[in-house]
Amino acid sequence: MKKLDCDYVVLGGGPAGYYAAITGAKLGAKVTLIEKSNLGGVCLNQGCIPTKALLRTSGLVRNFKKSLEFGIESQIKNTNWLTSVERKNRVVKTLRIGLENLISSNKINLVNGIGILKSQNQLHVNAEDEEKIINFNKLVIATGAVPIIPKIEGVDLEGVLTSDDILDLTEIPKSLVIIGSGVIGLEFAEMFSPFCNVTVLEIKDTLDVGDLEISNELLKILKRKGINFKFGVNVKKITKEGSLRVYFEEKSKESFLTADKVLLAVGRKPNITSDFVDVGLDILNNALQVDKSYRTNIENIYAAGDVIGGRQLAHLSFAEGRAAILNAMGKEGKVNYEAVPICIYTSPEVAMVGLTEKEAIEKGYDVKIGKFYFRNNGRALTLGERDGLVKVVTDKRNNKILGCQILGEGASELISEITLAITLKADLNTLASMIHPHPTLSEAVFEAINDALGLSVHKI
Repeated sequence: MKKLDCDYVVLGGGPAGYYAAITGAKLGAKVTLIEKSNLGGVCLNQGCIPTKALLRTSGLVRNFKKSLEFGIESQIKNTNWLTSVERKNRVVKTLRIGLENLISSNKINLVNGIGILKSQNQLHVNAEDEEKIINFNKLVIATGAVPIIPKIEGVDLEGVLTSDDILDLTEIPKSLVIIGSGVIGLEFAEMFSPFCNVTVLEIKDTLDVGDLEISNELLKILKRKGINFKFGVNVKKITKEGSLRVYFEEKSKESFLTADKVLLAVGRKPNITSDFVDVGLDILNNALQVDKSYRTNIENIYAAGDVIGGRQLAHLSFAEGRAAILNAMGKEGKVNYEAVPICIYTSPEVAMVGLTEKEAIEKGYDVKIGKFYFRNNGRALTLGERDGLVKVVTDKRNNKILGCQILGEGASELISEITLAITLKADLNTLASMIHPHPTLSEAVFEAINDALGLSVHKI
């Protein structure tokens, strides 16, 4: 049994964990990073990166299907999903090797195994080769989140998948039922809808991606693609009678759908293990509790990322991991939660930051809205991507931007302009005078800002 004495230990090698470890190392700390599986966590291995790689395949198929509009006569004879999955695996492997090199080049001691917290100063790591006892001065817990398995009869049947499982399918199912219309459910609906019949079941009465107007527009677009939605339904059980049957209650009536595969996409929950409880860490709503410095109730233990609850976003985990290690090292680390962008990689994409119109009104702001539709944007029309709009939420009293929601091509790239504006508390007049290149999609943001001032030139 090997013993190690460490100044700083990070438990978990996902976005919050590896970002904390590398940041600490760059600032001169001797850091030990413990990871039970592959570096990069869910984001790199089962989430952000692999889903976007496969969404690229479905996006190309959609573009081919509308190629006649651009004067290109072509047909798709077949889609080899296994090839797409192999490409996805190559992308993930490339990024993972890069991350491993970063850990090595920053002289971080990587320990592979399951870390179990034994006291406020000691971890045991069950590795393949031997058990290690690690004594530490400061610890950052970054164990991430795991899929929520709903309490539905039949979820353990063959063909009922989590978001982790479905990424490794080597063949496209003929039909897919998705339980849940959150970010995970919508992205997988987008991914598989060009190839098979997709139905999304949602317990809420409507699609909810933040702003009601954006939600309604997105729903119309997704329905036009052939994705089926059933809202206000309560899934009761899943059976297997040849194919899978999903039984649900809709308006007090029981119905069922048949499908080759069923995806459980009701979300993820913080990865809380029993040893956290054993050493006395405060846990509320299944999340580790931290203060503004990301310190837990145990003075030398910090936590960051999905394990502390809140929005499950890799980029937010980066920021929290950085802040946690800075504070653990006696420096100052903060996160601006008013400027956290959120993206959904449907086609078109959704991106948002700050307050929605409803939230701003509820908080008592004198709200002024600026809008601009991509159908009036030259670049969007040349690309054949006319769907969607930019909506900015502003405070009429001081001309500050409170939030923005974008539905459209490249929304995930466009949102950073507004995120910067909110971070810097920029004045609308300053933004309205900023020159944007023409023709670009970013001009839609520019026009929406000017519309809030009553000065949009191209709004019809």
